[in-house]
Amino acid sequence: MAGKIILALALLVANVAAFAPSVLRTNQGVQRGTPLMGGKENELRTRIASVGNTQKITEAMRLVAAAKVRRAQQAVLATRPFSETLQSVFGGLIQRLGNEDVDLPLLTSREVSKVTLVIFSGDRGLCGGYNSYGIKKTEARIQELKAQGVEVELVTVGKKPAQWFKKRETPVVKDFVMGQAPNTEEASAISEFLLSSYLAGETDSVEIIYTKFVSLISSSPEIRTMLPLSPRGIEMEGDELFQLTTKGGQFAVEKDGKEAAEPAKFPKDMVFEQDPAQILNAILPLYINGQVLRMLQESVASELAARMTAMGAASDNAKQLKTDLNRVYNRARQASVTAEILEIVAGAEAANQG
Repeated sequence: MAGKIILALALLVANVAAFAPSVLRTNQGVQRGTPLMGGKENELRTRIASVGNTQKITEAMRLVAAAKVRRAQQAVLATRPFSETLQSVFGGLIQRLGNEDVDLPLLTSREVSKVTLVIFSGDRGLCGGYNSYGIKKTEARIQELKAQGVEVELVTVGKKPAQWFKKRETPVVKDFVMGQAPNTEEASAISEFLLSSYLAGETDSVEIIYTKFVSLISSSPEIRTMLPLSPRGIEMEGDELFQLTTKGGQFAVEKDGKEAAEPAKFPKDMVFEQDPAQILNAILPLYINGQVLRMLQESVASELAARMTAMGAASDNAKQLKTDLNRVYNRARQASVTAEILEIVAGAEAANQG
């Protein structure tokens, strides 16, 4: 009876041993230096559990970013009617003035000897290359302006660019915080500072560098000259809105394009209590404030989309790593069992021979 048991074990070990070298080689190829059995199985199990916890965190951060993107879209929709009305009134006043020369400080170009660059970026990381793209775009623009002999000063919106440029040569004259839900108060603080600086003659031009939302996996740093304004272009600006939707359990983006608002029709016999040029002078700061708010909202949406993408990629990598570690653990465990069986058979054969 004992001989039959030993023979059965020997056949089993022979079959397993035939696969053992390939298992061990595959195990070493998957991840060199991974501890095999022999007292270190707990270490490997702990690592698998740690990767699983990381996956849960990154997936939760992705879903939180998606919820914030939706809120940012609702904020854009809420401000749209006011922007359309303002644009319509502005276009109507421009048509009413006709070909008259409009003498307004915000529309008057001057010789540029100093430029204020305003960079919109984020307060936090874990959003891929979102912050670095805006910073690189700003540095390239600084070098371009300095090569032309133009003095440059910086206004930063967000903690990341403030931390970066405060260690550089270009002076940062003002820094603002980029919140996750921009509002009119934050936009007013930025626009009022820029307007007062421009009207006081402290700068000759104001350029804003912000991130334009393209898709969930793409965003583009853009440069826009905010001051001085162009009197023959503001009323022609259209509008685009990218809405985050869910299709088949996956996030997607739908593009909602909107043409420029039609100019308001003012009757020819309408008498304004104030000169149309003065009304324009009062409307322009509101227009600038609305544009700053819109660029803030678009930059935040781009940051959240970048964070969604980064956390989604991190979740996928964690899932793959967990699968690989489980495979390594199972193969190492199989190799350990095979080694134990070989030891048992070898001991049994030695006992029979003795």
